Amino acid sequence: MKEKYNYNYVFVFYDIEERRVNKVFKVCKQYLVHHQNSVFRGHITPSNLIELKNKLRKVINKKEDFITIIKLINQQSFEEETIGTNEKDQESLIL
Repeated sequence: MKEKYNYNYVFVFYDIEERRVNKVFKVCKQYLVHHQNSVFRGHITPSNLIELKNKLRKVINKKEDFITIIKLINQQSFEEETIGTNEKDQESLIL
């Protein structure tokens, strides 16, 4: 029997046809933080995750578009390493 988890942190990666990419971006922006091109991440409630997935299903063409959602129980359940420059981090330091 598969256990049910309340996932509270997600990564969303997408490859969307150009005509729909802005719609997907706007939907993701409602729930998550834009991390880099075609990548969002952040804390999310289980009910908001369901809403996010439902809205994305309405926007995309399943035959042409691709979205991956990686679900984690919390932000502490993974380790992140960045190599190179993260321009968004630099901008926040200047402000």
